[in-house]
Amino acid sequence: MRRLLLLLLVLFSTSFYAQKKKKDTLPIPKWKINGKFSFVFNQSSFSNWSSGGENTIAGNLTVDYNFNYKKDNVNWDTRMITGYGISHFSEKGHRKTIDRFELNSLFGYKTSNYWFFSFLGNLKSQYSKGYNYTNEPKLVVSDFFSPAYLTFGPGMLWKRSDRLNINIAPSTARYTFVNDDFSGEFGVDEDSNTAFSLGFNLSGLYKFTLMDNIEMENILTMYSDYLNDVGNVDVDYQTNISFKVNKSIKMQMTFQTVIDDNASSSVQFREMFGLGLNYNFHQKVTY
Repeated sequence: MRRLLLLLLVLFSTSFYAQKKKKDTLPIPKWKINGKFSFVFNQSSFSNWSSGGENTIAGNLTVDYNFNYKKDNVNWDTRMITGYGISHFSEKGHRKTIDRFELNSLFGYKTSNYWFFSFLGNLKSQYSKGYNYTNEPKLVVSDFFSPAYLTFGPGMLWKRSDRLNINIAPSTARYTFVNDDFSGEFGVDEDSNTAFSLGFNLSGLYKFTLMDNIEMENILTMYSDYLNDVGNVDVDYQTNISFKVNKSIKMQMTFQTVIDDNASSSVQFREMFGLGLNYNFHQKVTY
């Protein structure tokens, strides 16, 4: 009996050591690529409805593409988020609900456990004309690449994991582009199509699991211009809450707050809620 117990103990120890060694020696992925799109469709129809209502059809398509590279002391994360959505109202016609293109790239070279020398790049714009419908006739307030924002600069990155990081860039350049129709708006001078600013940029990402099938993602960007309106801070804060129903169906809630005096004198707020199809069209891991 003692010999049997001793043999089992040796086998268990050997197995545990082998598993631990295998776990400890797992290679770190060099490339991680994940591309996914989501489509949300909404429809409302009314016929002789006593409390009233307007027939609507809406569809939103969003693409989220991530490229993550790690090797030795180099860390390079690139993310493209783009989306477009349209609603059709029976009385008012078509109106867009989402119009977004954003490309983020953050390069880091490790200096200590969680700290990196970094260089960030960001391009943000939209695809089509936007209107202010409170005016009659409706007023065009934006267009393709008007405005568009290009931001880049060196800094320091604190990265605890792929789900938690903060980048501090005290010398960040930002260019604002508009076409001739919007010259003199969005902080661009009259008879000009570009505006340059130099300032302090703080950006961060925090993504965590609330429950087994619920994830929350927080994205924050803050910018203060040294050359104009010193002390004034532009803020873009977005919260995405994802409820996973199954592999292909998710429910998504988005809350976004934007404070930018050059774009609007009021605080901008956007909220979206939808249940739709999700599909990973590109997933790859390279060691």
